Amino acid sequence: MQRYRNLLFYVLTVAAAIAIIWWIITMGDQLQSQKNIKSIIESKPALGIPFTAILRHNIREPLAILLLQIFVILLAGSLMGFLFGKIRQPRVIGEMAAGILLGASFLGYYFPDVSAFVFPPQSLDNLNLLSQIGLVLFMFIVGLELDLSMLRGKTNAAVMISHTSIVVPFTLGVATAYFTYQQFAPAGVQFISYALFIGISLSITAFPVLARIIQERNLSKTNLGVLAITCAAADDVTAWCILALVIAVVKAGSAWSALYTILLAVAYILLMLKVLRPLMEKYYKKSNGGKLTTPFIAVCMIILIASSYLTDAIGIHALFGAFVAGMIMPADMKFREQLIDKIDSVALLLLLPLFFVSTGLKTEIALLNNAALWGVCITIFIIAVIAKFGASAVAARFSGQSWSESLQLGALMNTRGLTELVVLNIGYDLGVISREIFTVLVIMALSTTLMTGPLLNRIQKLFKSSVG
Repeated sequence: MQRYRNLLFYVLTVAAAIAIIWWIITMGDQLQSQKNIKSIIESKPALGIPFTAILRHNIREPLAILLLQIFVILLAGSLMGFLFGKIRQPRVIGEMAAGILLGASFLGYYFPDVSAFVFPPQSLDNLNLLSQIGLVLFMFIVGLELDLSMLRGKTNAAVMISHTSIVVPFTLGVATAYFTYQQFAPAGVQFISYALFIGISLSITAFPVLARIIQERNLSKTNLGVLAITCAAADDVTAWCILALVIAVVKAGSAWSALYTILLAVAYILLMLKVLRPLMEKYYKKSNGGKLTTPFIAVCMIILIASSYLTDAIGIHALFGAFVAGMIMPADMKFREQLIDKIDSVALLLLLPLFFVSTGLKTEIALLNNAALWGVCITIFIIAVIAKFGASAVAARFSGQSWSESLQLGALMNTRGLTELVVLNIGYDLGVISREIFTVLVIMALSTTLMTGPLLNRIQKLFKSSVG
């Protein structure tokens, strides 16, 4: 009986609502007639708008285009990540390759109509902005993954190896810039700006990719793994500080003009390390008791965004602020791992692949359309490998490591990966490097990262056979 009463109540309620709405609409039509407004139906053909026209309009809305792009990017990234995993390459390398395939080098070249439909020029600003948010989160994670305590007491080995692996490639990069400036530097770009960016581009080691390679190969507890992680940590901190200096010089036009920016940057770093970092430690110990709470995550995000905004306003790029924000978080590595887990899925799985495609859209391998350009590409690749691999290996051997560990360390430090792409995109967006040299350096970054695994295998096999 109760069921029938419920049904009767439901029917009467709906009927009353329909009657009231119909009455209000009828009264509203009278208000509309007083305003002399033509109805939408009157201004269209008798049969209204064709459904196909409505559909075509809907799928070209900005949000629909962005969602389609994200779907295609995630699908391609997942597929390429899976395939590269099968050949024992880090998943991120597959995602980088997917970005190149979806860009002008493959999809835009062989299927221009499909590329124009999925990546219309007017939509790229939205895609780029979203990818920049992913990069900010990624650099925050890189800062969190750095354990600065590893650098204490290791200045005689890791820091010496790391700085050697930066100084030598940087010097050779500046020398390379001298011979390529006339051909590849964009019009109006000063030599110092171009040279500094080529130098830093050859000096990078991708700390996140290197850490994942070490983890996948179970080297974390070995002397080689600990030394490599420590060197990469020192390399990351030094390289990003140099990059901030280079950006300041590029934006100001000269080293003297950049002095104001550099002084502000120094004041910012001192504020973050000497003031905010101790405050974060105290707040964490007092309020959390070792637990990661939602309010504390909110504080971390506020610091991340504020730091990124501040460095961007100073003139040393928002990504440097995100990196420093990660560094000054509480030193408890369990807390950092928990915070990384909270951000990792969104930053690395959803937003970061968008950056790879943004890079791919700027990378056009077809621009290297003659033997001379490919000769420049191969020459820069060889210089990059000799400089980074050779300098790291020689420095490691000089510090007392065996030849086996020295060469393996050189192979690991030669990994450029995603961090290199970040640097190249900064240079491209600032207008310091042309599309041709950007493409050359992207090829170099992918090649040096792809060769890391096979080179490690070859070195290990070589020394095992020599021992046997």
